[in-house]
Amino acid sequence: MEGHRTEYVTRGARPPVSTAATVAALAALQFAFGAGALAGQEERSCGNRGSLEVTVLDETGTAVRGATVSVRWTDVVRRPVRRSTGADGRLVICVPRDARKATVWGQVGSGSSEQAVVAFGPGETREIALRVPAQTTSPGRLMGRVFDAQTKDAIRTAAVTVAGRPAAVESDRWGRFILTGVPAGPNQLQVRRLGYALLSHTINVKSGLATEVEIGLVPDPVEMEPLVATTTWSPRLEAKGFYERRYWGEMLGIGEFITQDYLERWQPYHISQLLSNHTRLRPRLLSARRGPRVRAADCLTIYLDSMNVSNLPINTIVVPSEVAGVEVYRAPVSLPTGLMRFHSGCNLVLIWTK
Repeated sequence: MEGHRTEYVTRGARPPVSTAATVAALAALQFAFGAGALAGQEERSCGNRGSLEVTVLDETGTAVRGATVSVRWTDVVRRPVRRSTGADGRLVICVPRDARKATVWGQVGSGSSEQAVVAFGPGETREIALRVPAQTTSPGRLMGRVFDAQTKDAIRTAAVTVAGRPAAVESDRWGRFILTGVPAGPNQLQVRRLGYALLSHTINVKSGLATEVEIGLVPDPVEMEPLVATTTWSPRLEAKGFYERRYWGEMLGIGEFITQDYLERWQPYHISQLLSNHTRLRPRLLSARRGPRVRAADCLTIYLDSMNVSNLPINTIVVPSEVAGVEVYRAPVSLPTGLMRFHSGCNLVLIWTK
């Protein structure tokens, strides 16, 4: 893993700056350098909340504009952050008031940095530099969950690593973990937790893609085989934010999510059968139409790759074998922020093709 190390430094809280002085300074910078130069700085003001100031660098140490920064809060239930750096390669993210720990990583194209695990106190600012190395073969990611194979309960603080990695990451309170910058190809995954048998399993990581791993640890010394299930994420669905919405939705009970693996296992004949038999939507909604007197709970809006097809015969325009993922949101549930453009007041179905 030489040349593949995440660099990050932490600094203490900064002294408060008056609002007037801050506005004046930003205005002067905008006049001198243009609005684009402030893209990574315009959200620097977080009030009395803490902040993460992230810089993404390439292999030469040059800041990268438009790199994607992902943040997961590991000690509180909050929506993950996924945003791009500005013209100066920087991004400022305000920390939730009750968060004290986060996992941060950067992506440039299909390349990914190793993640930085950052701890912070109330009102503190942390500066993080994430280096994305240039490689002929782009590294991949392992993202998954560790649970007790007998009780199915999440296991926290399990140490997860792959051979050749300098340090392990720990699963959070929900048993979830992230390993970024994992070399493409076969990797020896190891999971350790006091009271459980060591798990060692070979996983094939795809170049530039995320592989989802479900790991069932066996209490030691119970005689049974550990459980490992892997799924490679679809780049198309990942770009659409499908997996982040599923992560958040399953945690809070918002929405239903059908993946390609599920479709291949059940093999429904047509889309209406899929929606009526494999979701909690009422079958009669599939023939419902919107109107001024139709209640939100009694109407259905369907989008196919962001195109409204509610008034089209859905079974004739797409078949289950062409589908990569499906999202279902029942009215009047609040939609995730990234889906507000689909808001119609009705039950909502989003179908994403391969």
